[in-house]
Amino acid sequence: MSIADASGGTGRQLTRARPGQLRQRVVSALALLPIPIAAVWFGWPWLQLVTAAAAAVMAWEWGRLCDRAGSTAVTAVLVRIVLVGAVIAPVATAALANAGLAVAISLLGAGVVYGMACGAAEREPLWAALGTLWVALPCVAFLWLAGEKVGGRATLLWVLAAVWATDIGAYAFGYIFGGPLLAPRWSPGKTWAGLAGGMLCAALTGTATARILGISPAVSLTLLSAGLAVVEQFGDLAESMAKRRFGVKDSGGLIPGHGGLLDRLDGLLAVVPTVALLTWIGGRNVLTWR
Repeated sequence: MSIADASGGTGRQLTRARPGQLRQRVVSALALLPIPIAAVWFGWPWLQLVTAAAAAVMAWEWGRLCDRAGSTAVTAVLVRIVLVGAVIAPVATAALANAGLAVAISLLGAGVVYGMACGAAEREPLWAALGTLWVALPCVAFLWLAGEKVGGRATLLWVLAAVWATDIGAYAFGYIFGGPLLAPRWSPGKTWAGLAGGMLCAALTGTATARILGISPAVSLTLLSAGLAVVEQFGDLAESMAKRRFGVKDSGGLIPGHGGLLDRLDGLLAVVPTVALLTWIGGRNVLTWR
């Protein structure tokens, strides 16, 4: 869930967030920023450890999300533990071996989770398995991008900045302008104005990144950043759809004002694989595109 959801909203017009709620969300967001930035900056082994820890938390939250009854039965807890293991295994493989093998292990892990969930009479075994891939593959892609010999660290910092800029722009424009909702069936708090604001702020972030890195012309990175803002919003909407299906507001309560870690990183989970795929297709770092 991005901070664009802070204003809530019903019908076609957003209502304003209470100042106390907004302040809590801002403080929580600022408190989290140093952790990923420091991990990316210092690299091995901190980046790998932070990524693995985040993956484990998100996997556990997804397991709870799929258990709509909130069961504490041994079988339900066991499925969550298996899901966490199925996510940690490929992340560890990406950190210690290679991303290709990690992807294969992710697919195998999803199959194991599906079988385990069916055996435990889970109501949504397919969603449990899909959640394994939803968490594991972006984490693998994140570590793969970090391992690029040219510009790996810069790429990750740009991705984080673009995602955060999208969140800020989407919240600000949605809060100020309101207007028609983007996807009322999935998320009651996102507007077309918010999407436009997110794209604008992401584009400005891309332009600033290009100037800092001496990339000229900056048009490619500016447009790419704006496009990633759309991807980020769809990632956000995807989790909102899942939460609506299971009848929950947040994936967890780890972060005051934000819910769970999945709620905070859902957009990033969509953006990172997209950047990795573009890098793989293009055969080089996207920051070098002209």
